[in-house]
Amino acid sequence: MKIKASVIGATGYAGAELVRLLLKHPDVELAALCSKSFEGQALSDIYPSFLGLCDKVCINQSEAVDMSDVVFACLPHGLSEPLAAECLEKGRKFIDLGADFRLESEEEYNEWYNKPFDKPKIHKSAVYCVPELFREKAKDTNIIANPGCYPTSAALGLAPAIENALVETDSIIIDSKSGVTGAGRGLSQTTHYPDCNEAFSPYKVGVHRHTPEIEQTLSKVGGKKVKVTFVPHLLPVNRGIVSTMYVKLKDGVTKEQVRAAYEKKYEGEQFVRVLKDGATANLRNVKYTNMCDISLHVDSRTGTLIVVSTIDNMVKGAAGQAIQNMNLIFGLPEETGLDLIPPAF
Repeated sequence: MKIKASVIGATGYAGAELVRLLLKHPDVELAALCSKSFEGQALSDIYPSFLGLCDKVCINQSEAVDMSDVVFACLPHGLSEPLAAECLEKGRKFIDLGADFRLESEEEYNEWYNKPFDKPKIHKSAVYCVPELFREKAKDTNIIANPGCYPTSAALGLAPAIENALVETDSIIIDSKSGVTGAGRGLSQTTHYPDCNEAFSPYKVGVHRHTPEIEQTLSKVGGKKVKVTFVPHLLPVNRGIVSTMYVKLKDGVTKEQVRAAYEKKYEGEQFVRVLKDGATANLRNVKYTNMCDISLHVDSRTGTLIVVSTIDNMVKGAAGQAIQNMNLIFGLPEETGLDLIPPAF
């Protein structure tokens, strides 16, 4: 019997990407779609690419939960907690692509999102899961906090170096660039075509809400508090993230030791590729896939390890990783429904 899945917030970019991927998942039946803005309208009316492939009409949230085994929420922060509570009450699995369950500390969440937890009890049962780092914790939970896009690229890019104590953790710089879909479907001045096209600039410098999530993940991996300087940039492309990270090597650590740690960590991982010496990760080579490409570089003059990590922000950074997490909690091979090939050009 197939898993019945519903997508709440199906008309946003992450929601539409989830629909695209779930339609081809061999073990999933797309049960229902929801959109507060487009309730009563067919998804194919909003995204014509789905015409004849998914003409489902968006229904209300409670109906969708009743029809589901698993509910994916693609909602702004602050809206997932009550939905998660409803899913738990009705015995449904819940995977949140928003920010409500990503931070374990209510104090930090309040600091960065300007609100406390509405339902603190259910946060204790939620599991934040980058599968390559925390998969064992996700197998026995009913609530998954799907990681953010920037934190995914940063965590996968830095985890082996930090886990093996190869680098200093008090001066990490993460310089990330994202395609415009990362800003969501709602139009703002910075994502308006005349302002975004032929332009390139940082935004939310030093104050981006993904900063505490990155620090939380890297601290877990390293077993001690990690602080980072994180600066995101907006690229005039539709999708993709490139994170270039600078971190000091500990005295005596060689590039060969670094490469050995990365290759050991990601040996056998379907979705993480550690590139050969001399190669540089490029967002083009991971587009439309659940892949993360990592290239390793050392500035021997300054003793700096430079890690370049690239993902598709809509797939590995959102919908694809959510499906990978769904596969985990339902006991399916993680790659099921995610056998996606990047374009050659």
